Amino acid sequence: MNLLPKSCQEFGSVDYWEKFFQQRGRRAFEWYGSYLELCGVLHKYIKPREKVVLDKGTLDAVLTDEEEKTLHQVDRMLAEVGRVLQVGGRYLCISLAQAHILKKAVGHFSREGWMVRVHQVANSQDQVLEAEPRFSLPVFAFIMTKFRPVPGSALQIFELCAQEQGKPVRLESAERLAEAVRERQQYAWLCSQLYRKAGLGSVSLDLCDGDTGEPRYTLHVVDSPTVKPSRDNHFAIFIIPQGRETEWLFGMEEGRKQLAASAGFRRLITVALHRGQRYEGMDSIQAELSARVMELAPAGMPAQQQVPFLSVGGDIGVRTVQHQDCSPLSGSYVVEDVQGDDKHYFRRLIFLSNRNVVQSEARLLKDVSHRAQKKRKKDRKKQRPADAPEDLPAAPGQSIDKSYLCCEHHKAMIAGLALLRNPELLLETPLALLVVGLGGGSLPLFVHDHFPKSCVDAVEIDPSMLEVATQWFGFSQSDRMKVHIADGLDYITSLAGREGTAIREFGGVLREESSRVGRPARASRIHLEQLALSQSFTR
Repeated sequence: MNLLPKSCQEFGSVDYWEKFFQQRGRRAFEWYGSYLELCGVLHKYIKPREKVVLDKGTLDAVLTDEEEKTLHQVDRMLAEVGRVLQVGGRYLCISLAQAHILKKAVGHFSREGWMVRVHQVANSQDQVLEAEPRFSLPVFAFIMTKFRPVPGSALQIFELCAQEQGKPVRLESAERLAEAVRERQQYAWLCSQLYRKAGLGSVSLDLCDGDTGEPRYTLHVVDSPTVKPSRDNHFAIFIIPQGRETEWLFGMEEGRKQLAASAGFRRLITVALHRGQRYEGMDSIQAELSARVMELAPAGMPAQQQVPFLSVGGDIGVRTVQHQDCSPLSGSYVVEDVQGDDKHYFRRLIFLSNRNVVQSEARLLKDVSHRAQKKRKKDRKKQRPADAPEDLPAAPGQSIDKSYLCCEHHKAMIAGLALLRNPELLLETPLALLVVGLGGGSLPLFVHDHFPKSCVDAVEIDPSMLEVATQWFGFSQSDRMKVHIADGLDYITSLAGREGTAIREFGGVLREESSRVGRPARASRIHLEQLALSQSFTR
């Protein structure tokens, strides 16, 4: 039964409330939170001998529209609040924080020089999973603290506290505060929809660091309606090891569906860990995510159901960001070392505009593995004087396995060279090849090193990528390998029209692509028996 008002005006309608209670009957209801839900906020901001005006839903009931008469009545009400409170006093308003109400309250008190804080009231765990969940709008507490007026001061303080005991986050404007509240409301609506029904399609969301606002986890919700329900297969969380979020099994919707089907749960939530964030280990991630992921649980879970955290190998993987910069042409990018599923380490170039796409990849030699690098770095720190600067990373040209091609399309291109000449004579045959797009330089470098009679011209539009390839992927130019900084299509067009050097003089044109997302063949080998369960938590 949906008894929600269809408009904000119905909050002030006697007819609406008469109809509401007739249909609701004797069943208790509480839109604005019970005492048990509100007591944490109330006790935090209401202290003995402090002056507080407590408003539970009154502002929402009075401010039913934005007509002049209504706004005037609200102005009188808020002005009276300011009159009766001394400096340091608080107006504590429990509200659903509809957009027009938040705008009015924040605007009025910030203009008066009061500190504005919006505190989200935490739902009880029973409400999250109760048989009859309440409507999806979360409850907020507006805490307006009266400051002594400072003549000529334009200082305005806006804060949001999203957790009962969490640290408030300072925001730069009333507009940003309204946006943050709207994001919390949208999240609550999403949770309610996920609870009520499965199979909503592709659902993903970012969980951000409470202090910095930077994305910390990316969650994908995957429902498997064909899985037969049982007591223990309702819900599970899968932690994707760092560096493996680009693989097809984890980075693509179809891959995640296959993973969920293999795991055998009605709902599986995959969790990708963001670069630039610090993670202590599986246990700390589990403790951090436990409350949040339970908000995404499906209906029908038994009481005290244990929800497992799954991963591959039981750990969170290894990721070391070696270099990060921003190119005027390619945007922000990172060079990072990650551990693959075969325990080898790989160096990757990734454009942050498309985080799930590996632009270039090269395998690292075993003697410069992540652990070896960490050990050498630790040893150098012991020997370095306290005031000495940090050493730069070791020359990457010594760490790259230049004989290994990571990308399947690179292997196909190399195999295609056999079509140019007799394969038995290919190594002794002069080859002139044009590679469009340099990336990390793995493809032209492989051709140069393994075909001694080859001459390779590479065209790269972004000079920053040449620097990256040279410094981090072991690439270097020679008499037989040159790089031209130009647009690939323009370069080919200029060759076609140039006298004495025609495009037909090249034996082949290899186009470097950056569309690899994972390796389905490798990823599909991960079956349920390889999923390692860490400790489970209880509702």
